[in-house]
Amino acid sequence: MKKGIKIVTIGGGSSYTPELIEGFIKRYDELPIRELWLVDVDEGKEKLEIVGSLAKRMVEKAGLPIEIHLTLDRRKALEGADFVTTQFRVGLLDARMKDERIPLKYGVIGQETNGPGGLFKGLRTIPVILDIVKDIEELCPNAWLVNFTNPAGMVTEAILRYSNHKKVVGLCNVPIGIKMRIADGLGVDASRVQVNFAGLNHMVFGLDVFLDGESILDKVIEDMANPDSSMSMSNIKAIAWDPDFLRGLGAIPCPYHRYYYKTSDMLEEELRAAETEGTRAEVVRSLEKDLFKLYKDPNLTIKPPQLEKRGGAYYSDAACSLISSIYNDKRDIQTVNTLNNGAIASIADDSAVEVNCVITKDGPKPISVGDLPVTVRGLVQQIKSFERVAAEAAVTGDYNTALVAMTINPLVPSDTIAKKILNEMLEAHKEYLPQFFNSVEV
Repeated sequence: MKKGIKIVTIGGGSSYTPELIEGFIKRYDELPIRELWLVDVDEGKEKLEIVGSLAKRMVEKAGLPIEIHLTLDRRKALEGADFVTTQFRVGLLDARMKDERIPLKYGVIGQETNGPGGLFKGLRTIPVILDIVKDIEELCPNAWLVNFTNPAGMVTEAILRYSNHKKVVGLCNVPIGIKMRIADGLGVDASRVQVNFAGLNHMVFGLDVFLDGESILDKVIEDMANPDSSMSMSNIKAIAWDPDFLRGLGAIPCPYHRYYYKTSDMLEEELRAAETEGTRAEVVRSLEKDLFKLYKDPNLTIKPPQLEKRGGAYYSDAACSLISSIYNDKRDIQTVNTLNNGAIASIADDSAVEVNCVITKDGPKPISVGDLPVTVRGLVQQIKSFERVAAEAAVTGDYNTALVAMTINPLVPSDTIAKKILNEMLEAHKEYLPQFFNSVEV
């Protein structure tokens, strides 16, 4: 038996970190963490110190021998790590605001992981994550990388395609959130519910739902069709689904599907919000200000309930369950982003997909679903095409490739508009896109 586990969290100053600490504390008996290193960059130093102090108080209150280290030196932290988790935002919330506001000027949805905003988040993030992966290959080659950084599907795609480190799993709280909401709606314990998920990150569908082993898909679809259904997330406006559309789709969409199936409604809502309370990034900035004020309180020794408004519910459950299942070779079923390897026949084998997997000490083993239903297949394939071209653009810094990625995204109506948004966003994010500024054509 190992004497203890070393985990490194890159982006340790995130407001989500107390979620993670709570999850590790809860699972200490099965996941004996010896050292937890919280890593951040210079701009995040103050937040890292605030979150790190809270993390130490939480561990002390729990009476556990977990050493918490805070550092801006990533390489020092990574040495000999067993697991590395990533949860960072290149360009911080200022970059997210630009991702949300600039597309709106052109009548296009501005969103953190979808459309032009998702493309630019990927372009900024992928070179950084590939740099982190180089350090992992050198300093802790046997470590599992659990990536929570968005856009998680595109980031996982890039790591699998452009690095040699194959011990990587992309993770999102959307599938577990859907499962918990279904269980709540049914008034049953979540352990009795199983959802067969397949698709991509933020583009995943529940193809079937089981209660105690019996399919209840039709019942859940009818429940979702109820306009009072709360099947959404705190960061996505819960505009009601058309009941006939849901019945025809024959699958459970995730909250992000509203951007694709209810585009005009969501755009209208975003334009209204931008004029009144602000874009989601501006709302998050204010939420985070309040959270960090709470985190500073030396008497606070638990994760404050206000964190749930941030949109990351079940984050720690997803991350900690995955790490524990790999460490303990649990062979339970979880929904993660991993190499397709034939699980979804409609997607190339060497692409990243989000699908139910058996989690083993050797990582996720995807459960085969065959072809996706024809009702959802085309949209999933189009988004996969977008992710692959976007990842290539992020790695090469090629303007034409980025333009194609922007244009093939379903939320962008034409190459003319794509080019205008691309040019303005390249200029706005110049500081974080060095790969584009050798031969950019603006």
